[in-house]
Amino acid sequence: MNEAAVVPLWRRLGAHSGADGTVFSVWAPNARAVTVFGDFDEWAAVDHPMCRGADDVWTTVVPGARPGMSYKFRVVGADGIVRDKADPLARAAQCPPETASVIAADSEFVWSDDAWCTARPHRRPAAEPMSIYEVHLGSWRSGLGYREAAVQLADHVAALGFTHVQLMPVTEHPYGGSWGYQVGSYFVCTGRWGTADDFRFFVDHLHSRGVAVLLDWVPAHFPKDPFALGEFDGTPLYEHADPLRREQPDWGTYAFNLGRPEVRDFLIASAVYWCTEFHLDGLRVDAVASMLYLDYSRGDGQWRPNARGTNENDEAVAFLRALNDAVHAACPGALMIAEESTAWPGVTTTTARGGLGFDFKWNLGWMHDLLSFVSRPPSQRAQLQEHVAFSLTHATAERYVLPISHDEVVHGKGTLVTRIPDGCDRAAHVRLTLAYQWAHPGKKLLFMGQEFGQEREWADDRGLDWDRSDAGIMLAAGDLARLHADLPAMHAMDDDARGFDWLDARDTRNTVIGFLRRADEHARTEGRLVACVFNFSDRDLYGYRLGFPVRGVWREVLNTAAVEYGGHGVGNLGQIVAVDEPSHGRPYSATITLPAASAVFFTPVT
Repeated sequence: MNEAAVVPLWRRLGAHSGADGTVFSVWAPNARAVTVFGDFDEWAAVDHPMCRGADDVWTTVVPGARPGMSYKFRVVGADGIVRDKADPLARAAQCPPETASVIAADSEFVWSDDAWCTARPHRRPAAEPMSIYEVHLGSWRSGLGYREAAVQLADHVAALGFTHVQLMPVTEHPYGGSWGYQVGSYFVCTGRWGTADDFRFFVDHLHSRGVAVLLDWVPAHFPKDPFALGEFDGTPLYEHADPLRREQPDWGTYAFNLGRPEVRDFLIASAVYWCTEFHLDGLRVDAVASMLYLDYSRGDGQWRPNARGTNENDEAVAFLRALNDAVHAACPGALMIAEESTAWPGVTTTTARGGLGFDFKWNLGWMHDLLSFVSRPPSQRAQLQEHVAFSLTHATAERYVLPISHDEVVHGKGTLVTRIPDGCDRAAHVRLTLAYQWAHPGKKLLFMGQEFGQEREWADDRGLDWDRSDAGIMLAAGDLARLHADLPAMHAMDDDARGFDWLDARDTRNTVIGFLRRADEHARTEGRLVACVFNFSDRDLYGYRLGFPVRGVWREVLNTAAVEYGGHGVGNLGQIVAVDEPSHGRPYSATITLPAASAVFFTPVT
């Protein structure tokens, strides 16, 4: 399996049809015997024993096996137990609840995104707008396949001004209720919504509409289903042999043995496969923290330190660096995004400089602080204002994505709307929350339904409540995404501390936060300098004086209390004027109106 750098692993192993039949190959180093069986022998499992070859790969040719036929491997394990296993390198599979692999036909899809793929390596993602719409395909709109969803989703996302779609896992998974996070087949596109070529159409169509496609990908753990990877050859093969490292207690799954070269090759090949074969624009790597720490979700006596006596998983660090380097080399311009919830240093530092090599990291601390803050009644928010402001002082410690993801709208947490306390204008507070997200340095991610004020918690077995959408929230969300893209100040220096400056973070009496966004260090012109002011109280504030860095007229480019958003219409009549009156340590100031539970953005008129 170490030849993966020369010949892609998915072309060496698995099932490959040709003029003489289908060649089956599977890695099972400790098996006593392996037989392939399926539709071609009426599942007899006696006609096609496999031969052990180099690198402990078992191989045979079945003349009668053709694309579309189902199969499994019957493995006599090192422990003498017979197990029927799906092919780890299958590129097609039966649709769950069936569990057999399927001989994949060669793709017949004709791509039309050459210009997109050619341009991608030359992009500068850290300095470009990125508004990500997170989607679970089965429940965005019920009953849609990949092709139908591609057209409808592209229309919706393009109309909103979002730049990226991030899909929850579409790697084949036996249990739909896992949302794709317990993967059974790492090279198979789930058949729940169509074929692999249907998914290629999905990606190609979104590219034609100017929308990038990211995929959630799960290398930290895998399910214990008997047909899958666990104890594949009668030994812990893909999982750890060490019982203290074999399982992931949070999810009742096995943890990959990232210290085994063949397992690393397998996972890296899967990542490269999805990015190359499906033209994906990047991967969001799930549960990175669970890999990095030996004691993750483990108590005393449940973990063993490394050779230095610490809790860092050196094997995982080496794997993640190799993973990121491999994807970046094979797919220039593809993004690697870490769901990493701790303060591990250098997540988005290049591997050449000792980092993990990701392009972006989810800022989960920002998310928890903000949602905790807006879940409080306005009269109680002052005591948490410092926590919310804290993320702004560390906004460029890594290159961040600011996520309000699927995890925040399930398991009794409510939605953005229902998190807002009773008695408040909930729609106004949701618009305010979204405005704070889009103004804060970092790329943006919003889970489906939150852009229109979905009230019911998300469930994977039903569609969103489109018939009860709040048109004002959706209009505001779209305007925020467009402003984020159109105004260079809102994205060009997301990862540079010079792109941000405070106006005021200390007004806890009024629960007001204000800051500047800049497109360059000396920005003073329209669109390249934006003042963002947030009133988290439930009172309109009139004659509010605030210091400004530029004298003259500032145009109001956003007011989330605008009537068209469903607001009460209080505002600044389209502009304010900064005059020669020092305030907040600045030579100029303006008196402005801050509507209750609202955000106002201004840019200087030049």
